[in-house]
Amino acid sequence: MTDLTQFTAAALAEGVKAGAFTARAVAEAHLARIAAHDGRVGAFTAVTTERALAEADAVDVKRRSGAPLGPLAGVPYAVKNLFDVVGLPTLAGSKINRDHPPAARDAALIEKLAAADAVLLGALNMGEYAYDFTGENAHVGPSRNPHDLMRMTGGSSGGSGAAAAAGFVPVTLGSDTNGSIRVPASLCGLFGLKPTFGRLSRARSFPFVTSLDHLGPLGRSTADCAAFYDAMRGHDPDDPVSQDRPAPPLGPEVGAGIGGLRIARATGYFNGMQEAAARDATALVAGALGAGVVEIPHVAAARAAAFVLTCSEGGALHLDRLRTRAADFDPDTRDRLIAGALLPAAHVATAHRVRAKYRDAMRALFRDVDVIIAPATPTRAPALGQKTFDLDGQRVPVRANLGLFTQPFSFIGLPVMSVPVWTAGETLPIGVQIIAPAWREDIVVRVAGHLERAGLVGARIARLD
Repeated sequence: MTDLTQFTAAALAEGVKAGAFTARAVAEAHLARIAAHDGRVGAFTAVTTERALAEADAVDVKRRSGAPLGPLAGVPYAVKNLFDVVGLPTLAGSKINRDHPPAARDAALIEKLAAADAVLLGALNMGEYAYDFTGENAHVGPSRNPHDLMRMTGGSSGGSGAAAAAGFVPVTLGSDTNGSIRVPASLCGLFGLKPTFGRLSRARSFPFVTSLDHLGPLGRSTADCAAFYDAMRGHDPDDPVSQDRPAPPLGPEVGAGIGGLRIARATGYFNGMQEAAARDATALVAGALGAGVVEIPHVAAARAAAFVLTCSEGGALHLDRLRTRAADFDPDTRDRLIAGALLPAAHVATAHRVRAKYRDAMRALFRDVDVIIAPATPTRAPALGQKTFDLDGQRVPVRANLGLFTQPFSFIGLPVMSVPVWTAGETLPIGVQIIAPAWREDIVVRVAGHLERAGLVGARIARLD
């Protein structure tokens, strides 16, 4: 018997359109896998069974009637619980938001996916208010890495990483402020696409840091991430940072190859503070691409400035909640938000100046290269509850440093894809970042697609039986 939960999004859409199986059968297979295994994984905070079956049935009715089907016909997906979903309170990983009324309208990206005939299966666990890199939620428990249930998924889109790696859905949506798509993608062995800042609408999603927040897909193939991106692209006046500029489809770029691209591996800052697994994976990818080397200027300062803006904007956003419901926060989140709210304005002004200087330096660097390769995380997935790890002889906090290599690129809104590497004999993956100039998502999927076709990177569905 065919197990539909093992299919890619592309294969599912093709099968539904061809009549090889129904959208309802696809939804039921994935819902059954969730019911059987999510009690141990902890990916979902709400499963929207009735909605999923209704959406699947609507796809099947369209097919039987001969009406044209959308590009994601019958493909199941799920979203981080900071996306508005009609009928659910938008939790954003918190206890406080449970008191909010249910959303009256879906997030903009969910509406776009509904128009493409994708099928929503539910909302996913995440770190409180997205201020997290571990995937451990203090209120509902951690999302667990499907490849080893005693290890972290990474965060804050931990449930998004867990759900795709566990075979609950082929694609999920997450958010990325400092690395919260790319860190779970790295630890869970997925492709994770953070588009350029302003490329995909954030309308009707709960914010964290307005000047840094991105939304995007995590999936089990380059093509699946590209297909979801293509369905979600387009200007949205409901998001004030959404850019009204051409957004060519990525699907045709997945198989375009790397001919003509100038590729370089980041050195300097990106050579330190990591375990051998991260170095080896980055070297493998860079070697396969024939990459040269480049040293990115001002990286450490940029990461420090990203911390300042994250703390400051996050603290300001939650100031009223901190004053009235401080006891209902995860203490780790609360204390960092309070510290951010107390930062001197001069620190914030300096951080903005660093950001501008760093952006200019990166623009100059991209005149000489088209693609930069860098590690995604400094280690494979740490153990649940682990507070520190040793990186190059330094003992540092896990929670702050899983984003050591992702923060410098989201800080200036560059498009990045994390690709999963599995080295011989290892049961846990680690990611490598592919970084391109602003608005050049086409370049990152060209490189990711080339690596995937060569068999150097790829996702695996965890065995949960």
